[in-house]
Amino acid sequence: MNLEKPIQNYFDELSSSSPTPGGGNVAAMCGVLTTSLGIMVCNLTVGKKKYLDFEPEAIKIKEKLSSYKNDFIDLANKDNEAFDLVMEAFKLPKENESQITLRNEKIQSATWEAAMVPAEVIRKCNEVLPFIKTIAERGNQNSLSDTGMAVSLVSSSAEGAFLNVLINCSSLSNQITAREFLKSSEIIYNEVKEKSESIISSIIKRLSNK
Repeated sequence: MNLEKPIQNYFDELSSSSPTPGGGNVAAMCGVLTTSLGIMVCNLTVGKKKYLDFEPEAIKIKEKLSSYKNDFIDLANKDNEAFDLVMEAFKLPKENESQITLRNEKIQSATWEAAMVPAEVIRKCNEVLPFIKTIAERGNQNSLSDTGMAVSLVSSSAEGAFLNVLINCSSLSNQITAREFLKSSEIIYNEVKEKSESIISSIIKRLSNK
């Protein structure tokens, strides 16, 4: 993904018949949008008299979210690369036993990588949520709906990533290890969903009482 290109290029690539960028990439990009919205709310908080007590923490959170934003961008690119490696492995020759063995090994190795990338997206989502929660509670309350949107996006990011972990794990030959890996990702994914629902519920309640 070339960030120097217009965003329309990304939408066109996403809409094309090419499998990349795909759902895994979009899941990571939802993380980019989450952190971007969080940074925006921090910027709308810093410098406001009403939030002077929170300002030092808001600045630190902004720095943290900026770092996570770069992480999500990197993971979006890695998702494309991982899927491309899977496709390349499937194109390897299979005319004799040696070639078949090598091809299978490459497919399994690439598929593992394709599962690990979205698993990392889920982990990052879980790490980002506490910062978004703090912004929702102590940041600029005029931007509470924006913070809520950030929570919705991080939930979608984790869910989309988990779907990609699922589909890749289902293709792995070592299903014992695959199920263990899937379970560890599912635990973190469930944490993200539960935390997100709780934060969104709180935000809706507060907005309804404004």
